[in-house]
Amino acid sequence: MVLQQQLLVAQAAIATLAVAVAVAPTPAAAPVIVEVAPPPKFNGERSQVVGFINTCHLLMQMRMGQVGERSRVSWMLSYMQGGVAEIWKDNTLDEITKGTLAVNTVEELFTKIRQEFGEFDKESRKADELRVLEQGSRMVDEYVQEFKRAARGSGYEGRALVEEFKRGLGGVIRRRLVSVTNGHLLSQYEANCSEEVSFRVRKRTQ
Repeated sequence: MVLQQQLLVAQAAIATLAVAVAVAPTPAAAPVIVEVAPPPKFNGERSQVVGFINTCHLLMQMRMGQVGERSRVSWMLSYMQGGVAEIWKDNTLDEITKGTLAVNTVEELFTKIRQEFGEFDKESRKADELRVLEQGSRMVDEYVQEFKRAARGSGYEGRALVEEFKRGLGGVIRRRLVSVTNGHLLSQYEANCSEEVSFRVRKRTQ
């Protein structure tokens, strides 16, 4: 009789444990931590502007979701070390402290860094692209369109732009231009360039 009672108690205990196991919450999976390389120290080199901003932006997206904007700004500024970038950072922090400059978000900081270090970089890259552009095996009209695309934002205008256009032409076409009265093809392109320059000047003065 005693054995029967103990068996019933054991069965009840097992049933209780089985219910507890069935309703027990599944342990939460450990968060996956993705390693992200820290941004390189930025010293103001114009060729590094895009890479520095992109790396900071990527790391903030992946690892700093709960970090406030002000802390993000401070964190990014901490990687501006050496060269003109460190001087700019010190001046920026001084102005922020005095209240004469407001940088409340990283997007605002991105914009200021691009304005200070990146605009010339873009123009420089466009100019480099233009200086190595050649007609090659393409038709002249294809080369003209590619040249116009590369010329936008390169800083080249007027006669300097036309000289780069001539330089990139294929040898046969370039020699033919010499024999054409007044260089009709070249003059046509120069006229187009002049119209574009005039349009930009009018736009600036409006």
